[in-house]
Amino acid sequence: MSELAIFSGSAHPELSRQICAHLGVPLQPTRLKRFSNDCLEVQLQANCREQDVFIIQPLSTPVQDNLMELLLMLDAARGASAARITAVIPYFSYARSDKKDAPRISLGGRLVADLLATAGASRVLTMALHSPQVHGFFSVPVDQLHALDELATHFGAYDLSNAVVVSPDLGNAKNAAAFAKRLGLPVAAAAKERIDDTTVRITTLIGEVRNRDVIVLDDEIASGGSILELLQHLRAHGARTVRVATTHGIFAGNSTARLAAEPDILEIVCTSTVPIAASKHVPKLTVLSVAPAFAEAIRRINSGESVSALFYAEPETLRATGTAG
Repeated sequence: MSELAIFSGSAHPELSRQICAHLGVPLQPTRLKRFSNDCLEVQLQANCREQDVFIIQPLSTPVQDNLMELLLMLDAARGASAARITAVIPYFSYARSDKKDAPRISLGGRLVADLLATAGASRVLTMALHSPQVHGFFSVPVDQLHALDELATHFGAYDLSNAVVVSPDLGNAKNAAAFAKRLGLPVAAAAKERIDDTTVRITTLIGEVRNRDVIVLDDEIASGGSILELLQHLRAHGARTVRVATTHGIFAGNSTARLAAEPDILEIVCTSTVPIAASKHVPKLTVLSVAPAFAEAIRRINSGESVSALFYAEPETLRATGTAG
């Protein structure tokens, strides 16, 4: 293994500290300064020369500030003669800007991918991109992790004898099927039409949910509108109970309170890819750590081992390496 130097932006320092704790290495200090004209300045306060540098920063709220901070940190590492620079972005929020579905619209996902490479990123490590095509936006290698094993380990502790996994849209059905396979469950999916950023319409529910315990799996929950719309259809089709699972718990506004207020929803489960404010924590919310998964991926990148093996390994293998808990 070459010398590791891990730095954290200000978006989610707690996750960065947990990752470093799993790796047994220190989190190197960073100084962030904001000038009177509102410009940012970043200083990496540890040696980077000829080192394998990892910079951890999810693109969570405030997204633009966190993105600019990440770009400046990448530029600082490149200017300090780092041997290799990996941008560790647990949540790549611009992945939702992935298609030209209106005239004269920007493709933010591709633009941000170009900016990361221009700033100095040699590679990117991320989790659960919104859609497969975003991977192709990058001109540098991308390792994309998923949280299906963490989620499956959590739900595997319940009685699933009468359960079914439901995807809130057809685009996420492949992930839902992979998740259901891990748990040995059937899968169902909804046909969803997005009206605007916070409003959706579900027209059809494909699969059997009557008298079943439903686990809804989505890659991201922001406003919670899709889940609440789906909940109406699950009730109409006779679902017994509902648990909600997601990788990225954005939970804008009072969405956790709105979801928790629904008596059918027994639990809301997300991972720690983004920080969740104390005001958004409700009794029904469970947050699973992804620090072990990112630590193992960083270790493999640093030592030249396969990261893709994490994607395809059986859950038992992942638990043995400490990445599924």
